[in-house]
Amino acid sequence: MPNTPLTTNNISLPIHGCSRWSQFKLFSPFSRETFRKLSIAGKAPQPIRMGIRMTMYSNAELHRFLADPLNYRVR
Repeated sequence: MPNTPLTTNNISLPIHGCSRWSQFKLFSPFSRETFRKLSIAGKAPQPIRMGIRMTMYSNAELHRFLADPLNYRVR
């Protein structure tokens, strides 16, 4: 995994911390619903519930997922 954040049009995904879907959707090769289904199946990073209406994802896990989406498995 690279030590630099992913970037698209001067928008970057930090390596550490957490992000919401709206913050990393530009980097995802999947739609929101497909990403949700992959999360349930253990083939994408698991959501972190921060409340009733707020779901976050670990940036470290997102970077690991985005580096190889087809072979990603939850640890």
